Amino acid sequence: MVAITLPDGSVRNFDGPVTGAELAAEIGPGLAKAALAILLDGEVRDLAMTIERDAEVSIVTAKSPEALELIRHDAAHVMAEAVKELYPETQVTIGPAIETGFYYDFSRGEPFVPEDLEKIEARMHEIVKRDEPITREEWDRGKAIEFFKTEGERYKAEIIADIPEGEPIGLYRQGNFIDLCRGPHLPSTGKLGHAFKLMSIAGAYWRGDSNNEMLRRIYGTAWATEKELKAHLYQIEEAEKRDHRKLGREMGLFHFQEEAMGSVFWHPKGWTVFRTLEDYVRGKLEKGGYQEVRTPILIDRKLWEASGHWEKFREHMFTTQDEDRTLALKPMNCPAHVQIFRQGIKSYRDLPLRMAEFGSCHRNEAHGALHGLLRVRAMTQDDAHIFCTEDQITSETTRFCELLMEMYGELGFPDVTVKFADRPDERVGTDTVWDKAEQALTDAVRAAGLDYELAPGEGAFYGPKLEFHLRDAIGRSWQCGTLQVDFVMPERLGAEYVGEDGAKHRPVMLHRAILGTLERFIGILIEQYSGKLPLWLAPVQVVVATITEAADEAARAAMAALEDAGLRAELDLRNEKINYKVREHSHAKVPVMFVLGAREAQERSVSVRRLGAKNQEVLALDEAVDRLVVESAVPGTKN
Repeated sequence: MVAITLPDGSVRNFDGPVTGAELAAEIGPGLAKAALAILLDGEVRDLAMTIERDAEVSIVTAKSPEALELIRHDAAHVMAEAVKELYPETQVTIGPAIETGFYYDFSRGEPFVPEDLEKIEARMHEIVKRDEPITREEWDRGKAIEFFKTEGERYKAEIIADIPEGEPIGLYRQGNFIDLCRGPHLPSTGKLGHAFKLMSIAGAYWRGDSNNEMLRRIYGTAWATEKELKAHLYQIEEAEKRDHRKLGREMGLFHFQEEAMGSVFWHPKGWTVFRTLEDYVRGKLEKGGYQEVRTPILIDRKLWEASGHWEKFREHMFTTQDEDRTLALKPMNCPAHVQIFRQGIKSYRDLPLRMAEFGSCHRNEAHGALHGLLRVRAMTQDDAHIFCTEDQITSETTRFCELLMEMYGELGFPDVTVKFADRPDERVGTDTVWDKAEQALTDAVRAAGLDYELAPGEGAFYGPKLEFHLRDAIGRSWQCGTLQVDFVMPERLGAEYVGEDGAKHRPVMLHRAILGTLERFIGILIEQYSGKLPLWLAPVQVVVATITEAADEAARAAMAALEDAGLRAELDLRNEKINYKVREHSHAKVPVMFVLGAREAQERSVSVRRLGAKNQEVLALDEAVDRLVVESAVPGTKN
């Protein structure tokens, strides 16, 4: 007798072992048709698997959260089958599912070209139409190695040879294609559907080692429905249009070059955006009771060893020698802030002490990981550390979360997801200390009224953390803000305060950031707004342009009025047609243009053109300026 407990709590009893497919059929014909796999005691398994014991089982369908990885995994196998049919001499290696799709690495004498992707994708659709059954087989180790060697698949034979003795060798067969895989898989190729597309070609070394052969990698994307596929492709298309690197060049904001890899050359307009954003954050921090500090960039390794960063982050730190000392460019600010806290005697009356810094940090990121403003080596963090008592953790966390949500809303990101990252495998501090830190953060985030998802094992090496993920205008998620509860670093670096009882105590250290790094956040903002930054943040807020030379003096007067009002403006008196000027400044994403011809000059008015708007409005100069003053107010302030 086998008892199967279903998700609704009901129990189905069977006289003997039962497969997932038989279970689905027993529940109903509709479910049997939709079934893709089973969830057996929390693990996804093949639909054909035989259940021989009492268990909790649910049927995985295309609507289940577990389905997407299955679909993408099978898409990789179907792609490999298509490649082998079209190019039989090609060897297949490894092909996993990834975040938005799948890839497979192939060994082939000549590289794939875009035209090959079209052929492969067409053959994949044929394989789906064939609806080939996908079946699992377990082979003897030696037989499997010999089979793949005979088939000319030396990479598969090598993988099998590395599998520990005693571990089953699982192979999956679909049509004439056999592949090594642990599974699970869909029951047939037809269940994959047609919501997939091959995207790009790249190179990848076998097993990631540059000493090995360069393989040919094909990337694809796969989804449960055509609608989801179209939405993803639209997102990619939009992301390309919004690429901050392209827009940054067009807007004249910044550039990168090989001589300073991973560091930004900010142009005047880009630096205006940077300073404006920094001033916005600074204003929020001042109102929030933070004290701004500045700490050294180059610090002796002794401090990094004491804090624990040397062991954890050494490979990402830039170092230099000073006689017999090793100095490091700081990758973060926290140990330096503890040094300021330790100067002088601190009392419980001084807590909470909120210490902020726009810290200049450097991290030795790999060349291949660098990506415009989104992944740099030289960065400015909107960093702060709150030194407090254990009793103040909840109130300070709530206060921080309120500030963070307010700022994200003002910056155009009202959709925020919170993740709770607990202890990683590599960490400092005892389990007792971690238990206390995790409980304190759990209590605090609940008191703040925030829903959160768990991110197991992703905490900082010194404490658990909250991660704040923003969702942008095209649905992408960006992890920016963090809050970390740290009992360890104050202990390691000797931070203490005198309590109400007259004894010395260790403060708790809350590490927190809202934007994360200003460089990265500016990149996110550019892509969020497609370069059309809010008026308060735009590097040039208004361009005054003339239609005729007769309006030059009036244009200069308009320019002066804008500057007197504190607006960032430029004057365009060039002898060019007005349509040319409008196109050029629109391309540079200038939010507003004041256009003046002979009539406007005579009436002391301006024709106001808004970026992206078809219509224009004629206003008296003073009224137009006054309106822009109101519109350009920094969020949370009043002009």
